[in-house]
Amino acid sequence: MKIQLRVDSFTLRAYPKSMNITFYGAARSVTGSCTLLECAGKHVLVDCGLPQGNDEKRFGVELPFTAAMIDYVLLTHAHIDHSGRIPLLYKEGYRGPVICTEATADLCSIMLADSGHIQEMEVEWQNRKRRRAGKPEIDPLYSVEDAKAASDLFQGFQYGQKIKLDENIEVRFVDAGHLLGSSSIEVWLREKTQIRHLVFSGDVGNLDQPLINDPSYLQEADFVMIESTYGDRLHVRNRFSSQKEATLGRAGELAAIIEETFLQGGNIIIPSFAVGRTQELLYLLRCIIEHDLVPSFKTIPVFLDSPLAIEATRVFSRNMEGYFDEEAMRLVEKGVNPLIFSSLTTTVTAEESKALNARKEPAVIISSSGMCEAGRIKHHLKHNLWRRESTIVFSGYQANGTLGRSILDGAEKVTIFSEQIDVRAKIRRLEGISGHADQDGLIKWLSHFGKRPQQIFIVHGEEDVAQFFAGFVTSKLQVPAWAPESGQSFDLLSKEYVSQVPKVIVAPGEKELHVAYGQLTSALASLDAIVQRMREHGQQLPADDDGKTALRLSNAVLRLAADIDALRSRWDGTDGEPSE
Repeated sequence: MKIQLRVDSFTLRAYPKSMNITFYGAARSVTGSCTLLECAGKHVLVDCGLPQGNDEKRFGVELPFTAAMIDYVLLTHAHIDHSGRIPLLYKEGYRGPVICTEATADLCSIMLADSGHIQEMEVEWQNRKRRRAGKPEIDPLYSVEDAKAASDLFQGFQYGQKIKLDENIEVRFVDAGHLLGSSSIEVWLREKTQIRHLVFSGDVGNLDQPLINDPSYLQEADFVMIESTYGDRLHVRNRFSSQKEATLGRAGELAAIIEETFLQGGNIIIPSFAVGRTQELLYLLRCIIEHDLVPSFKTIPVFLDSPLAIEATRVFSRNMEGYFDEEAMRLVEKGVNPLIFSSLTTTVTAEESKALNARKEPAVIISSSGMCEAGRIKHHLKHNLWRRESTIVFSGYQANGTLGRSILDGAEKVTIFSEQIDVRAKIRRLEGISGHADQDGLIKWLSHFGKRPQQIFIVHGEEDVAQFFAGFVTSKLQVPAWAPESGQSFDLLSKEYVSQVPKVIVAPGEKELHVAYGQLTSALASLDAIVQRMREHGQQLPADDDGKTALRLSNAVLRLAADIDALRSRWDGTDGEPSE
C-alpha cells in the first residue's frame, strides 16, 4: 500500500481519482481520535477527539486541517477523546452535519458544554497568572457557547439504519457495547466504479457489562480500523453463566472493598468518567444495596459529586429503549429506574462538594474526572490519599501522564494543587468492569469477519501496544495489520498493503500480575492493623444494643478468618500451584 506522509498537514490535496485515509489522532496514541477520509471530492471526518495527558503534550490540540474543508463528521461515541474537538471545528468554520446515534447526540449536548466550561475555567486561571507576570492573555480553545452552537449540528440515527450522505458515501451505525449510544461505523465509499467498504470499530466494549448491550459483530469489510487500548493484555477472567450472575459477581467485588474500608472508618473514593462508567457503578451499587452485600452496614451513603455525571444519568434514564441490555430492561418494565436508590445523594454546588470532606462517617464518593486530571475528584483525593483507612478505587483506563496513572502505578507521593500528598490509602482497581475489550475480545471481534479484510489498521493504543497488537493480528489472523503514525495517509484503491512485524513486548497478564503482587504486599502490611482495629471495636461495644454490634463484628472476624483459611488451604501445595 502506498503511504503518503503529509508535511503540510493544513493542505488537503486533490486527487484526480482518489480514495484516501489519513490518521490524525489516536495513531500510536490513545486519545484524540480523528481520521480523515477523502473520496469523490468529499472530505469525511471520523471522530474529532481531544488529546489528553501525554498525547496533548506530544501532538497539541489544534486541528491539523482546515475546518471549512470538511463536508461530514461521523462520530463513534460521546467520550471527549472522540468528540472533544467538535466545538473547535465549529469555531473554525465547520457548519456541516455531525452524524451519530440519537443517544450520542443527547450525551454530547451536555458533555461538550461541560468541556467548554473546563476550557474557559483553565484559561481564566492561566490568565490571572499571565496578568501578574505582565504577559498577554490567551483565549480558551473554545467556549461554552461554541459547544452549544456545535451541538445544533448533531443529527441522531438509530442502530442499523443505512444513511446516504450523497451518491458516493453511505454509512451505518452498529452497537459497539462501550457506552450508551456507542457505535462501530460502516462506511461505503464510491469513486467512479470503485467501491470500498470500511469499518471503524470505535471503542469495542467488554462483555457482560452492566446496563448496556454486548458489542455487535460485523461480517465483512475491505478495510478495518480497530482500537487497541488493551491489545497487549487480558482482563481478569470470571466465568459467568448469565448477565445476572456477572452483575452480582462484580457487585460482590465492590461490596467487599466497601465493607473492608467502612469497618476501618474510611471513605471509598472513585474517580469515574462522568458518562458511562459512573452509571455502571450506580447500577452495581443499587445491586449491592438490594441484595444486602455489605451486611455489616444497614446504610451505604453514596454521593454522586459531579454535575456532569448527574446530567448524564438523566440522559441515560431517558435513553433506555434500544440501548439497555435485557437485565436492565426487566427492571425498567417493572417501573424501576436501575440507576436510582434511596441512599444516593447528588451534590451540585461547590459548597455541597466541599462539605463531603468534612463528614465523619464513611461514604462512597463518586466524582470526575476519571483520570483525576481536573474537577472535584482532585479535592477528594487531596483529603483521602494520605488516610490509611480510605480506599481509592479505579474503574477505568488511566492514560500515560495523568494523575490517575501515577497513583495506579504506585507513586508514593503526588502533587495536587501545588501540595505534595503522601499516598497511604489503599489503591484498588475494578478490572472486571473495564469498558474496553481486552486482547481476546478484540481478536474475537476481528474474527467475525467471514471475508478477510484487505488491510487492518490498529489505532487508539499506546505506541508500543499498538505496534505489538498489529504484529499479533498479522500473525494470528494472517491479515496485513499496521499501526499508522500520526499524519500517515493510505491510498485505499491501491493493491499494496503494509503489516507490522510480530513482536512480543510484555506477555498478556504480566503487567496485571506485577500490580497484583504490589496490592498483595500492601494488603499484608495492613492486615495486622485491621485485626487490631477489630479488637478495638470489640473493646468499645455499646451496652444498649442487645449485642447486635458484637454479633456483626463477630461475623466480620469469622469471615476474615475463613477467607485466610481458604487461601491457606488452596495454596498449601509445594509446586507453586493451587492445591485444588
